[in-house]
Amino acid sequence: MAEAATRASSKLLASGFEKSLRPAVLGLCAALLLSSGSAGASNPYLEIPAPSEAAASRAYRYANMTNEAAYAELAARRIAFEAARPPLPGVRAPVRLRGPLHGVVVHSSLPAAERRTSSFEILDARLALALDDFCELLALHDVVELVHYTMYRPSVVREVSQGQTRHPGGLAIDVGALRKRSGRWIAVGPHWPSRVGAKTCGTGARELKSRPARELVSIVCEAADLRIFHYMLTPHFDEHHADHLHLEIKPAVKWFLVN
Repeated sequence: MAEAATRASSKLLASGFEKSLRPAVLGLCAALLLSSGSAGASNPYLEIPAPSEAAASRAYRYANMTNEAAYAELAARRIAFEAARPPLPGVRAPVRLRGPLHGVVVHSSLPAAERRTSSFEILDARLALALDDFCELLALHDVVELVHYTMYRPSVVREVSQGQTRHPGGLAIDVGALRKRSGRWIAVGPHWPSRVGAKTCGTGARELKSRPARELVSIVCEAADLRIFHYMLTPHFDEHHADHLHLEIKPAVKWFLVN
């Protein structure tokens, strides 16, 4: 079983970036619904803490930093990065990671030779801070590599102003697979069977049977407890998220969602 899962993981990672990107693009439409008050109010997995508690969270602090503060924090943490040039439409503080975060290498599923200049390796400095915290958690799970499908993704709107959110703002990442120090891959698609509407964390959460699935769920729920991200969409959210985890921070938001 483990051998079959490994083959499936390898197939997922080698299937082509354009193909793996397609479900993430479709999933954006579903994610857009989360920003509306009516959709949020009807979602049983939406957590709305006291405003002061929400404002003290990591996600809120990072998402609402100025560009200067975000760059300064990256430098203070000795995170290897460089400003992405030319400036990207919609991204307030575009950067490229030039080294691992807590020993975890973060990159897309593109071939290594293409990553250095690909726009899919760009993210906002604010998301880089959240990923630094997330990778600190991953390191505790002995993870050394994170493969994503996309971070920055240009808006479908022809002309956009600065300060976009989600992927057009470089403030979200779609995590596809994790590699452990042993060399074993844990991939969301092969290892996390979707049941749309199921609860991921807490009392009444769906219990997954395989060890890789349980570890993926554990990572998501631990990150939720730390409030590193505002939105964490899993294969339980909808069919378009069946093969990845959508992790996002968003300015001015004072609620959290794991679905």
